[in-house]
Amino acid sequence: MSARLRVRSLAAMLLAALGSNLVTAQTGAPAVTAKATFAGGCFWCVEADFDKVGGVISTTSGYIGGKVANPTYEQVSAKTTGHAEAVEIVFDPARVSYEQLLETFWRSIDPTTKDAQFCDHGSPYRTAIFAHDAAQLKAAQASLAALQNGKPFKAPIVTEIVMAGPFYKAEDYHQDYYKKNPIRYQYYRTACGRDARLKQLWGGATPGSMGPITSQRPASPLAAGEASPKNPTLR
Repeated sequence: MSARLRVRSLAAMLLAALGSNLVTAQTGAPAVTAKATFAGGCFWCVEADFDKVGGVISTTSGYIGGKVANPTYEQVSAKTTGHAEAVEIVFDPARVSYEQLLETFWRSIDPTTKDAQFCDHGSPYRTAIFAHDAAQLKAAQASLAALQNGKPFKAPIVTEIVMAGPFYKAEDYHQDYYKKNPIRYQYYRTACGRDARLKQLWGGATPGSMGPITSQRPASPLAAGEASPKNPTLR
């Protein structure tokens, strides 16, 4: 083979290798994602809290834990289907761990009230962690145990930890409600007393910006449901 042919052959090989590398860099392997599902009362508020967390890719409001397929908001609100309002979270485990999402979840809810959150009452507003596999179940149980040992309030924790069943996406008008209707959303959240109660329970930290449970400064002891306004007509 002549020197010219050898040079051409090497040049072709280099171009092929470079082209392959460029395609890999541009497309890459599909990102690994995972799901977490939490019930924390009004799903408008849960969506808003988790959308602030770095590493969360998407949040979807919906219904889970019931006995009827494809329930409507009216059916769930009538408290006859057994569903809870919940949010399904798709996240990047390389940026935020499931354990970190659990930390955010605890501090975005009042875990001391059964079948209620703030001004919303009834089984659709119960708090629950819906684990998608054995690892999530174990992590959730460990998180609960840590909270039991370091919680800054006296009332018992009544939040459920169960395996996830079918999740049904809520109606479109519920998705990103806090973005579509910011004034009405903020009025509801304030009038419902959500942030006031969270401050009483957890101190000044906001969902998405907290450290480990055991590092939180204890707040004044509170009884279950204390200072929670009751106005079911807000939604």
